[in-house]
Amino acid sequence: MKKVYDRIVDMRGNLITVIAHGVSMGELARVHKSNGTSTYASVLRIEGEVVTLQCFENTRGIATNDRVTFLGKQMQATCSESLLGRRLNGAGEPIDGGPAISGDHVEIGSPSFNPVRRIVPRDMVRTNIPMIDVFNCLVKSQKIPIFSIAGEPYNALLMRIANQTDADIVIVGGMGLRFDDYQAFIDNAEKSGSLDKTIMFIHRAIDPAVECLLVPDMALACAEHFATQDKNVLVLLTDMTAFADAIKEIMITMDQVPSNRGYPGSLYSDLASRYEKAVDIDGSGSITIISVTTMPGGDVTHPIPDNTGYITEGQFYLHGGRIDPFGSLSRLKQQVIGKVTREDHGDVANAQIRLYADSKKASERQSMGFKLSRWDEKLLHFSHLFEDRMMNLQMNISLEDALDLGWTTLAECFERHEVGIKQTLVDKYWPKGANG
Repeated sequence: MKKVYDRIVDMRGNLITVIAHGVSMGELARVHKSNGTSTYASVLRIEGEVVTLQCFENTRGIATNDRVTFLGKQMQATCSESLLGRRLNGAGEPIDGGPAISGDHVEIGSPSFNPVRRIVPRDMVRTNIPMIDVFNCLVKSQKIPIFSIAGEPYNALLMRIANQTDADIVIVGGMGLRFDDYQAFIDNAEKSGSLDKTIMFIHRAIDPAVECLLVPDMALACAEHFATQDKNVLVLLTDMTAFADAIKEIMITMDQVPSNRGYPGSLYSDLASRYEKAVDIDGSGSITIISVTTMPGGDVTHPIPDNTGYITEGQFYLHGGRIDPFGSLSRLKQQVIGKVTREDHGDVANAQIRLYADSKKASERQSMGFKLSRWDEKLLHFSHLFEDRMMNLQMNISLEDALDLGWTTLAECFERHEVGIKQTLVDKYWPKGANG
């Protein structure tokens, strides 16, 4: 039953306060402005009969005697195949000039998937990017962030993953995007031909903060809908720092007591409730989450990356336009390396990382003017090839081709006995006609 009230007692930022009763947390309301237009809002706090709502648009034009109608339902996402190829805002409304979305209505912000139906992750999500597929495999149902700083090409990396992944559906949740970043996602999807399997929920930097909070919930609610229909869904979220800052902005407006560096004490739960939506459903599809977390000042101890690190299953460090092979980690890669991938996967990956680490020491000796040994020269040659062939994010090759390229690189720089790989694998995979 709808309830209508016309006593707005306070307005602050995107928040309005109404005297009402019989409403529930998260309930959707419509604010009818005196000029004939209306906007939606959701219940954020209830203190007796004093109800605080956050509007999905600026409160400009709202008067204290305007009507507020409580709709008796939570915020919902509309999910169906008609979403594919579409762009929507944080409220789930089309922003691409296309027709209205029709389909099933799914409540957002619902609890994570029933643990009884979850299975142990065991399948790989291919991206055709060697620094991910070879060294830190992405596993179905994994939740993993990209730690970076402003100015790094993290959105470009997400676009490449969206283009090259073998997932059935890609859902992009953009938060705090500048217009050029937003347009880049559109142009990329159109040029790459991945638009027909991509859904975008976009919050631009000029949009209300509340829509930023809704973007991951909308994206993940739709992901759950498709995952239960036997689809493997990849959710790409950028930037979760903008999401946390939106929570902080609203918290300050509500005069709440801040915690670490001004963020609310609920920050961990706010992040975890979204990341825990990642799931591999027994007998059905899966949800895999890759997010971007920009670290203010490059500080990994900042509350946002610090909390994120406890929730997620590894991280990719992106700096200098490359994924750092030393700081990056996938805690689930052992579930697939050598089990669903080729038997030499783990050995050839570990050998390359070990030799690349040794090459860094050789590079230091070179920079200090020491005379280089023959081994140092081999390491430096290898490091140049490794950075060009493996660390280059423009590479688009399958895992098997990347492993073969790894063997070729090793063979071009070292003898068979110098790579530290067991003999049975060397005999089987060492390139024919190579040295050693």
